Amino acid sequence: MNTPKFIQYIGDREIKSVVSAKDYIKNKMLPQLHRLGYSNYTIFQKSDNIKIGTCGLYDREGLEGIDIGFAFLPEYEGLGFAYEAVNRLKEAAFEEFEIEEIKAITSKENISSQRLLGKLGLEMANIITLPDDEEELLLYKIQKK
Repeated sequence: MNTPKFIQYIGDREIKSVVSAKDYIKNKMLPQLHRLGYSNYTIFQKSDNIKIGTCGLYDREGLEGIDIGFAFLPEYEGLGFAYEAVNRLKEAAFEEFEIEEIKAITSKENISSQRLLGKLGLEMANIITLPDDEEELLLYKIQKK
């Protein structure tokens, strides 16, 4: 959550230490997990069990509905891991969590995320801004079939 690309495209969560990471999990992720039954998931590479990224379903402030998000360490980008993980999470959202619509947001500059969202079947629906943020974001959506 503190790689340059994460900060550029997703935002600086001010996580600079193990203590701040634990606080973020305790105060941001666990409450949603307890409330909704889903949140953020760590992605491991199967062959060696190394942590390579994260993806999750988020009840994001300022965005009505559930948002799917993902981030991978730079050395694991472009290798198909994001597609595999996010596609499985999308299936779980529809089938197991009974979510009717999934949204995703990305910056206009994040072309790789835009391509992945399209490959996953999400369609660009609007340009939005979130509370307390001036950046215009692309909003993608997909409905349960």
